[in-house]
Amino acid sequence: MRFAKGHGTGNDFVILPDPDGVLPLTPAFVAALCDRRRGIGADGVLRVVRSAAHPDAEASSGAAEWFMDYWNADGSQSEMCGNGVRVYARYLAEAGLVAPEGTFDLVTRAGVVPVTIGEEISAGMPIPRVYVRSEAGTNGSGFAGTAVDVGNPHLVCPVDQATLDRLDLASAPAVDPLIFPAGVNVEFSAAGAPPAGADLYRRMRVYERGSGETLSCGSGACAVAAVALHHSGLDAGVVVVDVTGGRLTVTMTATECLLQGPAVIVAHGDVDAQAIRQLAPAHS
Repeated sequence: MRFAKGHGTGNDFVILPDPDGVLPLTPAFVAALCDRRRGIGADGVLRVVRSAAHPDAEASSGAAEWFMDYWNADGSQSEMCGNGVRVYARYLAEAGLVAPEGTFDLVTRAGVVPVTIGEEISAGMPIPRVYVRSEAGTNGSGFAGTAVDVGNPHLVCPVDQATLDRLDLASAPAVDPLIFPAGVNVEFSAAGAPPAGADLYRRMRVYERGSGETLSCGSGACAVAAVALHHSGLDAGVVVVDVTGGRLTVTMTATECLLQGPAVIVAHGDVDAQAIRQLAPAHS
C-alpha cells in the first residue's frame, strides 16, 4: 500500500492516496499505522479521496474535488485539522493533483475550506466561536479556560510562561463531559511580546483528543488566537502562535480566519498492509 509522510510544524501525518475511496480503513488499522514503534508513526492519517467517492463528502462534491478524510492516531475521526489541511494541500500539489501555486477548495467534515499554496500554505478555517467558560484539570490543578468551536472543539487555558514549561501532558486533562461529550483539544497558552507585524503573541502547548500531546495543532492555534483577541478587546488582528514544533500565524477578521505556516512532505514509500492488519487487533 502506497503512503507518504508529511508534517506541519511537527504535527505529522501518514498520507494514504485513495482517490476512488476503496481502501478498507478501520479504527484499529489506522491506530496500528500511527503506532510509532510497530507502524509508521504519526499523529493521524490523511486519506486523499475524491469528494464524490466518500459518503461523508459526496454532497459537497460540486464545491470541491478533494475530501480530507482525517483520522486521529487512536483511530477516531475528527471534523477538522488545520495542519492536516495544509499538509494535505501540499501533497496534492506535489502529486500533480492540483496546481503547484494558487487557491482551491477542500472538503472537510467541518465544511469547505479554501487553501492557498505558496512557500507556506494558508487555510481559510471556520471562524472560531468563543462560547463558554470551563476548566481543565491536570498536574493536580485546575486551569480556567474558554471553550472555542473551530469546526472541532477546543478549550483554551491561559497560563504564565513558567507554568506552560513545567506542565506534564502525558495524560489527557480532565474536562466537563457535559460541555465536551465527544472530548476536546486542550490548549495551554502564555502571552509574550508580539514580533513585528503582529498584534499579539502566544506560546502554546496542546493535548489533542485521540492523539495526546502533539508538537502543533493548527485549529488549536486558531482557538488560542480567538481567545487572545477576545481577552484583549479586539475584533480582528494578527496573532503569532509559537507551538513546540514551529510558528503559525493566524489572521482574523469579522468574516475570515486564515491559518498560515509551513507544510512539508518528507517521504514516500510502501507499507506492508498485511503486517499492519496483524498488528491492528492490539489496537481494537
